[in-house]
Amino acid sequence: MEESYSPLSEVRKTVRVDWYRCPLEHSKLRELSRRSNPQGWFQAGGHLALFLSTGSLAYYFWNVGDWLSFSIMLFAHGTIGSFFSGVAPHELGHGTVFRTKWLNKFFMYLFSLLSWWDPFDYASSHTYHHRYTQYPDGDRENLFPLDPHLGPIFLIQIFTLNIFSKSGRVFGKGGLLSTIYLTFKSSLGLVGSIEIPSQEWLQALHEDQPTEHRKSMWWSRFQLLFHGSVFAYSIWTGQWVLPFLINFFAFTANWLGYFVGITQHCGLQDNVSDFRKCVRSIKLNPFVSFLYWRMNWHTEHHMYAGVPCYNLKKLSQAIAHDMPEPRTLVGAWREMREIRRQQKNNPNYQFDTPLPACANTTSIKDHTDELASSIGELAPEGLK
Repeated sequence: MEESYSPLSEVRKTVRVDWYRCPLEHSKLRELSRRSNPQGWFQAGGHLALFLSTGSLAYYFWNVGDWLSFSIMLFAHGTIGSFFSGVAPHELGHGTVFRTKWLNKFFMYLFSLLSWWDPFDYASSHTYHHRYTQYPDGDRENLFPLDPHLGPIFLIQIFTLNIFSKSGRVFGKGGLLSTIYLTFKSSLGLVGSIEIPSQEWLQALHEDQPTEHRKSMWWSRFQLLFHGSVFAYSIWTGQWVLPFLINFFAFTANWLGYFVGITQHCGLQDNVSDFRKCVRSIKLNPFVSFLYWRMNWHTEHHMYAGVPCYNLKKLSQAIAHDMPEPRTLVGAWREMREIRRQQKNNPNYQFDTPLPACANTTSIKDHTDELASSIGELAPEGLK
């Protein structure tokens, strides 16, 4: 393990981050924070409908023996479904997608079950991530330095089936084999080697939130039972296509999720109380932004995490005068690769995101305004 950290119980007592938030009228923030069932159904139901459509078409082409069309549909199925892992449960975990609370929970558990995601450990991790973004004592969900890796073996995996990737410096379990292994360990109440940053972080969360740890253990058992049953049924019936459509889709063609997801924090600053310096927003076309649950507006999400994903673009427009220009996806990757090149020569190098000349650096803070600092309904009981 690279470094020792304070227990999270101590961090909560001793570390307070006075976050800068771009000025925004309270009435505007209240308007943008309004949750909508119709928009929630469009986002969650629409994403699920796309997933079911590509899965049904892939199954049909498998049945008729059209292998080229089957391969294309399986690729599309994985690309669309890979956003079930982490992305969909993230926003649903905030509880801001639907106005009706149980719908947020229902879809969060559904997407998490299908994609091998753990919503209980993630709720603990992500609560800390929002409160202490990139302050390593309190947030190791993404532990710097992050590497925007483009090695040939890795690229082959993310464009086909990601079998061998390991868990590393980002919350998550890695590729297919690593995920099955770590889910099995989780079902026994264990984590992987704490020499791996993501597993050290998980161990710290378990020690801090034992109730969520127990829930995570039972959830892992349920996941293994569900996916094992699907796999057994596919063997019993001879329908070998089912594991690819249900068990393995989160690891199939997950290239797009990787290319957009790593841009959120990679190469930026830690231990800084300005989200504009430690979070990155990018511009995406409407379809990819939809698959990504609008998390391309990631700086805005951190600044006002109670705003539903479908209102983040409006939020970005309302505070644009005080924000850095959002990068293009290509521009973000060029920036990250250049940062990583410099970090190889100077390990302490971090990119200082330039702000507009007219940008504020100190805001008038109203600590009684719970709406501004809201993270929705993300925090588990032990962190409320």
